Amino acid sequence: MLRSLFCFLFFCLCLPLNYAAEKTNIVFILADDLGWKDLGCYGGTLAETPHLDQLAKQGLRFTNAYSPAPICSASRASILTGRSPARLHFEFVTKPAGVEPPARQLQPPAYTRDLPLKEVTIAEILRQADYQTGFFGKWHVCEHYQHYLGWSPTHGPQQQGFESAKETFGSHPYAKKFDWQPGDFAEGEFPPDAVTEHAIDFLKQKREQPFFLYLSYFHVHTPVRAPTDWLVKKYQKRAAAGSGDEILHTHYGAFIETLDAYVGQVLAALDQQGLRESTLVVFTSDNGGHPEYADNAPLRGSKWNLYEAGIRVPLLVRWPQHVVADSVCSIPVSGTDLFPTFCDVARVDCSNLTLDGESLLPLFHGATAAWPERSLTWHFPYYHPEKGYLNAKPDIGVNDTVISKTKPVSAIRRGDWKLLQFYETGQNELYDLKEDPAEQHDLSNAHPEKAAKLQAELKQSLKAQQARMPVAAKAK
Repeated sequence: MLRSLFCFLFFCLCLPLNYAAEKTNIVFILADDLGWKDLGCYGGTLAETPHLDQLAKQGLRFTNAYSPAPICSASRASILTGRSPARLHFEFVTKPAGVEPPARQLQPPAYTRDLPLKEVTIAEILRQADYQTGFFGKWHVCEHYQHYLGWSPTHGPQQQGFESAKETFGSHPYAKKFDWQPGDFAEGEFPPDAVTEHAIDFLKQKREQPFFLYLSYFHVHTPVRAPTDWLVKKYQKRAAAGSGDEILHTHYGAFIETLDAYVGQVLAALDQQGLRESTLVVFTSDNGGHPEYADNAPLRGSKWNLYEAGIRVPLLVRWPQHVVADSVCSIPVSGTDLFPTFCDVARVDCSNLTLDGESLLPLFHGATAAWPERSLTWHFPYYHPEKGYLNAKPDIGVNDTVISKTKPVSAIRRGDWKLLQFYETGQNELYDLKEDPAEQHDLSNAHPEKAAKLQAELKQSLKAQQARMPVAAKAK
């Protein structure tokens, strides 16, 4: 409550004189499976990302940003509602009716099919402030309808507060309509992408009200297959000089640059419509990078687990006259924080909602010294992979380029300390992320009091969120 009051007062003091008369537009861009280091501005070398690097130069880059979950649907549901996957009981990806999680030593909770309509989404609350809302791209918080990732007619974007929404896979291979031939695209040209085009059409609409655009890309999720032969050739040499699978890295690099190009088209449209100065742009990813594609080193793990590379993500913010250009913030933040942040930007009161995030507005304005230390938690009570688990790599390493066994686990970070709680064994792992960002040296025995304190806080937090826990599996 005190932090919320601090955010409100700080925001009021930082308002420009003309802000009271004009509301800020919000463009939120979510990438799919983009690793924490896939962009050049984060030190990535797999691909060239000039537009996103320029976005970082124009605004604020977070170096300790996290997704709410290591997996798609759970993270997206949390971002939409500002509530943790544990509180939502939405901790895995949505599955078709009749599909249940496989039991191993423990029995995970049942899969969640849909984000309940009773949950208040950011689109619904922004409409209370007369925002026009648009959603284009990957939804994935409802049971698949008619085809993989199909929008439910009862739980799709338009039932969750988005006035404008058009379903399409765009140029992603999910569309399964690749009739492009080698040479169809000259150097510098990219396949037309309906997701991007719908977003740009939304930006071009004449309106009196402010708008909230949620642009949810399918890139760079598998299947990773780039139809631009000029890009593939470009990255063949780069991939051959690196480690891992040359073909995978060739197409992945092309995929990343393609995503960057589409984001660049959206940013250009903002400029062409004269909207740059009045628009907050936020870019991030739904979870960490895929182990077979992303260069996650020096961080351990990947998508699907709670080691750093599974949940650390890029987060870029551009907001002219509010965010200092080319600035960096190392404060740990989460995608769950975006809901209250957008509410603050839109001047919408969300104090009547039970949220698990905090408004990042003070950090946008550089007030890092006054930001109080807090804990971030994650909860993943499942096994992964669902199929082929017994043959998966038993240990999770750094850039091991294969899918490893993830077991039911929760985690908490406070300051530089991070603890993972494993439910099969009841054992903890404790890491000092400042000294050991690769999580190679378990300090739980060296610092038993620190481990016990974090474990107790994690347990209390999960209890307050009424988290679902894995239980002993029934004997067959």
